[in-house]
Amino acid sequence: MNSLLQTAQQWALEHGLRILIIIFVAWLLTTLLKKAVSRFEQRFGDGPASEKVKRIKTLSAIISTAIKVTVYTSATIMVVAECGVAIGPLLAGAGIAGLAIGFGAQSLVKDVISGFFIILEDQIRVGDVVNIAGAGGMVESVNLRTIRLRDVEGRVHIVPNGLIEVATNFTREWSRALVEIGVDYKEDVDRVIGVLREVGEGMRSDPDFKDLILEPMTVQGLDSFGDSSVNIRIFFKTLPIKQWDVAREFRKRIKKAFDEHGISIPFPHRTVFLESTAPKVPPPAGHLPL
Repeated sequence: MNSLLQTAQQWALEHGLRILIIIFVAWLLTTLLKKAVSRFEQRFGDGPASEKVKRIKTLSAIISTAIKVTVYTSATIMVVAECGVAIGPLLAGAGIAGLAIGFGAQSLVKDVISGFFIILEDQIRVGDVVNIAGAGGMVESVNLRTIRLRDVEGRVHIVPNGLIEVATNFTREWSRALVEIGVDYKEDVDRVIGVLREVGEGMRSDPDFKDLILEPMTVQGLDSFGDSSVNIRIFFKTLPIKQWDVAREFRKRIKKAFDEHGISIPFPHRTVFLESTAPKVPPPAGHLPL
């Protein structure tokens, strides 16, 4: 009995003390790292609710979870080793199980890793209009595994992050309203461009549109020759997602201005030739053909 008690005391002094130290160090590390993550979040995530704040909070939660899992897993392995359990076979078994799970969940791991970098680099935000993986629409949510879009017809597209190779963002920082105007070949191009400039300046002075247009309208000039028109290209630099509103209003005003100035907007023409298929009758005998 005394020998058993002495053995227990000796084990407690050697291994028990080490286990307590391991637990304390794990707790201390997680506490310090949690405070560091909280300071990072407070420094870069203060202010009103915005996509930047959401992104910071999401990244902070991911980092905190990764820290806890790493520290607690390492502490558990060290505690088990102090208890006299051979951790070599356990680690080998865990490695084989992890390898099998990894092969079975490759797409999930790819989605999560891709989602992490999409959020970290702020590539896509809620409210952006994007085209990804063959689907286009307004972004409704961004998370680690998927991005949810809603297109103009109201359809919802759920796109796994791992499938995104190229992302086209139509509303990042600023947008561009690109409009191509076709006029008849007989029109004076310089006169048409003058009318276009008048309409563009009128929009910039309109209270409903002046805040949407960031710079004066740019006329690129005569861009191409069509089948029945000469095409003039112009564009506006606008606030994000406002390029379509500006382009629609500009086209409407152009139609009215062209009607007032007598400028012709051409439309496709088609010429049809009719050929008779009736058989030719030879002239009667004794008559000369006309």
